[in-house]
Amino acid sequence: MSLTPSTDATAADWISSSELLWPELVSFGPAGFPGHARLRFISDPVRGGQSENEAGTYGGTLSEAERLAIAVSVLRKHTSTPDELFFAFWDGFGFAMPAARFEVPNREFFLYSGTVAENGSWDIAVADQSPGQPWMPDPAFIWPADHTWCIANDVDPHWAGVGAGSEAIAELLAEPRLDAVAAKPAEDQPHYY
Repeated sequence: MSLTPSTDATAADWISSSELLWPELVSFGPAGFPGHARLRFISDPVRGGQSENEAGTYGGTLSEAERLAIAVSVLRKHTSTPDELFFAFWDGFGFAMPAARFEVPNREFFLYSGTVAENGSWDIAVADQSPGQPWMPDPAFIWPADHTWCIANDVDPHWAGVGAGSEAIAELLAEPRLDAVAAKPAEDQPHYY
């Protein structure tokens, strides 16, 4: 099954109307969550000025999409709307998607909806994609309709930020297939150069 293009962006209003500065918003999602974590795709830098190609191990064999799918499978237990998810894809990859758009400062997104079962595939229609092109972007945001959690996966960091209730964050941190660490969005986060 594929994700369904949204015809309007109302479901993303809580993100697009956020008063957070854009770096924090696209890194951790809207404010108001009691807990936060960073879902690491590669290890944090061990020294200042380190580039991603010096990171060494990239954290096992799971892809970013697989790690996001595992995170959603953990978080789905912490929402009253597990089958009403929204997926926002960054409009910066050079192809059009047939979905409603919304924006935050410095970023614009296409909005889709789907269920948890569809989460791992990112099977979406892309108007300008070359035939047979296997690559699709990972979502920049994933959240349930009741806004009990949000995954923010900006294009620049080597991690995705998660905002959720304390129990959900504790369960995410304990998931052995993931490399997740507690985070405080207002603090500087590790980054590569």
